[in-house]
Amino acid sequence: MTVLINIDVPDLDTGVAFYTRAFGLSDKRRLGGEAAELEGWPVPCFLLARDEGSIGAEDSRRNYVRHWTPVHLDIVVEDIEVAVARAVRAGAELEQKPRIAAWGKLALLSDPFGNGFCLIEFLNRGYDEIATG
Repeated sequence: MTVLINIDVPDLDTGVAFYTRAFGLSDKRRLGGEAAELEGWPVPCFLLARDEGSIGAEDSRRNYVRHWTPVHLDIVVEDIEVAVARAVRAGAELEQKPRIAAWGKLALLSDPFGNGFCLIEFLNRGYDEIATG
């Protein structure tokens, strides 16, 4: 079994530019004009060109009310301040400045299209600091 990351973006070229600049990913290949495969994370990341939620034919529009879930990306970084600055320079919006928890530092951001993601810098033993059992 494997996991793939798929991120809907309304403009594929802008999406590729953001994710390659913000996270140092590489544009591995294009899949027609509808998707791009990026590499550099432990799992493949695909950007999918979705104009206002469409998935192709006009009668098969993606229903984000049903499809949307509270799933988001947590991107573990070595230095959260450096990573936040890099993401913001690439076009991210900082929604919540880094805050410190027992397990590490966390910053909330969104990409240029409003997709949320978190940057995490683990401290000490990471999540083991709060694990029970």
